This record gives sequence, C-alpha cells and structure tokens, in this order.
Amino acid sequence: MVLNYIWIAFFLIAFVVAIGKTIFGGNMEVWSQIMSASFSSAGTAFEISIGLTGVLALWMGLMKIGEKAGVVRFFGRMISPLFCRLFPGVPKGHPAMGSIFMNVSANMLGLDNAATPLGLQAMKELQELNTKKDTATDAMIMFLILNASGLCFIPIGIMMYRVQAGAANPTDVFLPILLATFISTLVGIVALCIKQRIKLLDPVLIAWLGGMTLFIGGVVWFFSRLNQEEVQLYSGFIANVCLFTVIVAFIIAGLMKHVNMYDAFIDGAKDGFKTAVMIIPYLVAILVAIGMFRASGAMDIITDMFASAVSAMGFNAEWVPALPTALMKPLSGSGSRGMMVDLMNTYGVDSFVAKVSASIQGSTDTMFYVLAVYFGSVGIKKTRYAVSYALLADICGSIAGIFAAYIFFK
Repeated sequence: MVLNYIWIAFFLIAFVVAIGKTIFGGNMEVWSQIMSASFSSAGTAFEISIGLTGVLALWMGLMKIGEKAGVVRFFGRMISPLFCRLFPGVPKGHPAMGSIFMNVSANMLGLDNAATPLGLQAMKELQELNTKKDTATDAMIMFLILNASGLCFIPIGIMMYRVQAGAANPTDVFLPILLATFISTLVGIVALCIKQRIKLLDPVLIAWLGGMTLFIGGVVWFFSRLNQEEVQLYSGFIANVCLFTVIVAFIIAGLMKHVNMYDAFIDGAKDGFKTAVMIIPYLVAILVAIGMFRASGAMDIITDMFASAVSAMGFNAEWVPALPTALMKPLSGSGSRGMMVDLMNTYGVDSFVAKVSASIQGSTDTMFYVLAVYFGSVGIKKTRYAVSYALLADICGSIAGIFAAYIFFK
C-alpha cells in the first residue's frame, strides 16, 4: 500500500512542478522532457529485464543443480543457527535458507548479477510457505531488508567507475563504503528484530552480529595496510575465486550425487526466463515514475531547499552537492550511478564531493528496485512495513557514508 502511494506521488509531484515551471517560468519544454523520460524509462525497464534473462537463466540453472545435489541444503544448515533466529517462520532445513545464504553471500562480494537470480529463487521458495499469496510475510520483509541494506565487502563497480574517471587512488573509497554498508545492514536487522519481536539478546544473534563486527574491523584493518594496486587486486581476486569455487562445488556435488546436471540446468534456466518476463511490468511501473519525477526538476528543487536549510542551521554543507545521489539511491540504481558520475565530471573524481557520493552509492542497494523486482516476481501486492524499514536502513546508510567520508577524507 505504501509503495502504491509513493508511486502515485511521483506522477502528481512531477505534474505540479511542471505546471509551476510553465506558469511562473515560461518553460514549455519541460513537458516534452517529462514525456521523453517516460518513454526512455520504459525502454530501459525492458532492456534491464532482457539483459537479466541470460544471467537469470544461468544462475537459476546452476541453483537447480545445487538444489538437486544438496549443496543449497548444506549452506542452509551451515547458516541455520543465525537464520533460524532471523527467519523464525521458515522451517529448519528449508531450501529457502540455502538460497538466502547464497544471495547474501553474492551481495557481500559485490556480485549483483549473481545475487539477483539467487534472490528471486529465495523469494519463490519463501512464497511457497506464504498462506496469503498477495501479502508479504515477516520472513520476506527480513530478506528484502537484507538486500536493500546492500551489505557489500567488495564494491568493484564503484571502484571501476573511479578508474575510468582517472582517479589518483580509485580504491580509497573502499573503507568508507565498507563501514557505511555494514552500519546500514546492522540498523536494518536490529530494527526489524524489534518490529518482529525477535529476541535480540539471544546468544546466537549476539555471537553472529558481534563476530561480523569484529570481521568488518579486521577487513578494514587489513585493507588499510595495502596500497591502491593491492586493494584492487585482492578485492577482485577474492570475489571471483569465491564465485567460481561455488560453481565448481555445485558441479562436484552433482557428480557425487549422480545428478543429470544438464537436464537440471535446463529446468532451472527455463524458470529464469519466465521470471525475467514476469518482472517487466513491475520494472516499467517504477522506472517510468522515477524518470518523470527526475525530468520534471522536482529532484533539483528538493536538493536546493535542503542545501539552504543545512547552511541556515550553521552546519558544514560541503557534502550537500552529493545529496542527489542519496535521494536517488533508493529510487533508481542507474539514476544514482549517473549522478555519481556527473559529480565526478563536474567537481573532479578526486574531489571531496565525488568521494562522498561514492560512499553513499555503495552504502545500500536500490531499495525500490529491489522491492519492485523481488515482490513482483512472486505477485506480492501488500508489502506491509517493508518500505518504511528499508527506507530506515537506506537513510542510515547514506548518513553513515557521509560521516565515513568526513572521517577518511577530511
């Protein structure tokens, strides 16, 4: 229901802003810009879906092999002490546990293309447990928050953008992003545990969350001792080795279990193709609304007002030009990336504003995209409190990204 109101608001606000620009500013071109944005956004939604088809077919095919070979169940058992606390509505040993683990692991390694099909598989399995097929369950919302908060240890994509822009040290945003994304995820988990009345003082939860905090601290310490080339080398190496190791593990397990892996892969790939087609309407709906909102100039108005307010309160407003990245981040991944690149070009890739923008960009995932695609793939229409808690994690991630940039670059 909340997503419905937000979607309507995009159109209405864009319309009101366009009327204001025409009446008070004599700008008649804004209407053409808005409609052009609607067509281009619809095309982009279709292109994203088609682009995902091959990746979905590949990874859902591999997941089918892993499922029949028992690897997914093995991962589920391994992570079950933590996930049984976070997902009390999912039976112990259910395939969804393994799929959730694989999805979260892919996100941690910055492997977005691999994480999406794994996440869609997890949603499909969670939907099997859902007694109200159009309403999100607590487990689905917890899973969506884990995705929306976007815990990522190796932000390869952002570092590559900085390389292409000619940054003197493309990997210098690694540690700020790591801290920001961890804080975002931790806030999301703790807030949802309180909402869903999950016992936070459970020894297992304390051990896992405390262990993750120590691990993050260790990673920050390790990479802080490396130079630029070593950070880039080790981060890419670790991500790709882990990914290929998982694929090989699926194949070896399939051989040991005498699974007909070719047939299993084809079955899974067919499901991947169907899923790619299913999400097209949901992507068109959200991306068109965001595109028209952006083209109307409403985003610029919000940014200018915020900058004036920050300055009036006497706070340092040096980071404010990066605000569009934070505002666009929950709405559109491509939009926020575009704003990050624009800031690199406008202020310089090694400017403080560009580094703040990169820290914000890596702090969380694209919230509305995640909700639209994942919920849409299983026909969920009533998202309950998913949007508000995803927004909480997103806001905390952006704030953490700003503070982390000040800590490391000021």
